[in-house]
Amino acid sequence: MLNNQDHIRLEEIIRMETKTGSIIEETIQLLSGSEDSACDYLPNHEHLLPSIEKLKEIVELIRSIVFPGYFGGPVLRHQSLSHLLGVRIEKLYGLLTEQILSVHQFDTVNNGSVDAEAYAAETASQFIGILPDIRKKLCTDVHAIYNGDPAAKNHGEIIFCYPSIRAMINYRTAHTLLSLGVPLIPRIISEMAHSETGIDIHPGAHIGDHFCIDHGTGVVIGETCIIGNHVRLYQGVTLGAKKFALDEDGNPAKDVPRHPIIEDNVVIYSNANILGRITIGKNSVIGGNVWQTKSVPPNSRVLQQKAIESSFTDGLGI
Repeated sequence: MLNNQDHIRLEEIIRMETKTGSIIEETIQLLSGSEDSACDYLPNHEHLLPSIEKLKEIVELIRSIVFPGYFGGPVLRHQSLSHLLGVRIEKLYGLLTEQILSVHQFDTVNNGSVDAEAYAAETASQFIGILPDIRKKLCTDVHAIYNGDPAAKNHGEIIFCYPSIRAMINYRTAHTLLSLGVPLIPRIISEMAHSETGIDIHPGAHIGDHFCIDHGTGVVIGETCIIGNHVRLYQGVTLGAKKFALDEDGNPAKDVPRHPIIEDNVVIYSNANILGRITIGKNSVIGGNVWQTKSVPPNSRVLQQKAIESSFTDGLGI
């Protein structure tokens, strides 16, 4: 038998559960609705969406293809390398085709005008055909780091350990996919490297061969940057925009060149900020902590102004 106090407690529990259930149901209805104008960018759930986990698998496969033995498990015999690469490339083709198809709804150029499945398969095939060129450029990056860093004891150490190579594998993959017209996926892949290494390279940037980032933490390379060959950056360098051109609605305009052009054989030391659509001429050196917003000719040396040391006595200078 329940006494009066137990009855009161039970009724209160029932009321609370009823109220909680009502709140949950109302919340579900609000989140399920499509009439919220503030969230009109929500995807069409009738179509496949990209998978972060599968894109991670794609990146790992590419690492194991361009640097077999370093990634993806050991290669026990050189004679089996061709078979091993064939298996990995076949798997890459299937995964990449699926993921390119998954972002078709984000394609503002080809959406509705092409056979999505055929387009995805053809684009994946084109990417695989470019893999030898991607590996060749990455190998020049490894050489550039080895030649420029006295702490690097061998090329294997660079491939295994250096965050810049990890970031460049993602960048060169993402940039190639972007050049093939693939939406969204390039940015996801570049942001994976950003999260892993602290190096933020937009896939739209154009970077030449023999590219070296030493240390790397905090490096930012903007979307419209153009970087030549044999360029070296140190940690904390920003190749960014100075200001944004605005569209008719007052928002930053898209696809406007706003980041620097860095010519061949340029060295930029730590925490330098190179801002705006300016040109750093070939063979130039930009010192650490420099704030550069104007173009400089080839063979320039731009350094911080030396600190002015002064001493004051008897209250002078106060």
